[in-house]
Amino acid sequence: MDEEPWDDRRTVKVSKYLSKHLRHRPDRIGLTLDEAGWVEIDTLIAAAAAHGFRFTRQELDHVVATNDKRRFAVEGTRIRASQGHTVDVDLGLPEAVPPPYLYHGTVARVLDAIRAEGLRPMNRHDVHLSPDRETATRVGARRGRPVVLSVDAGGMHGDGHVFRVSANGVWLTEAVPPRYLRFPGPH
Repeated sequence: MDEEPWDDRRTVKVSKYLSKHLRHRPDRIGLTLDEAGWVEIDTLIAAAAAHGFRFTRQELDHVVATNDKRRFAVEGTRIRASQGHTVDVDLGLPEAVPPPYLYHGTVARVLDAIRAEGLRPMNRHDVHLSPDRETATRVGARRGRPVVLSVDAGGMHGDGHVFRVSANGVWLTEAVPPRYLRFPGPH
């Protein structure tokens, strides 16, 4: 069997389309996610085609398999986004004991608000935290020059805050009060 030639730009385009419609706007293409965020793959492909964006099951499988952030999960004939939803879903993630420290990538222009209010989920269900500085740096760099904050996750957990970890290793919690944050010193 010949190997399929993959176009990186096409892969990114399909990945962004999946993220938009599995995390934020399933209604835009007439999809209804179940309570845990799952939808039948055939239904997703047909809805996308009906709204002018065609992709194959092979392209979808390639996006799922090669996404470095493992943004999507496939279970049998269904697919869902691993986290980051703005639509109401219950991913059914069990509570987990976090490592002593987790990290959050952001940018300097929002540090004053974070110092005052801590980390809030904004339009998402949870605050997303990274297991290491490198990942947090990449996350922060999406919005500009990254600033990495350390989160005293062990202290938070000890004080009763609940943590969950998604299938792709992103740590989720409702909010991070300012007292658990460590800001980098002046550069």
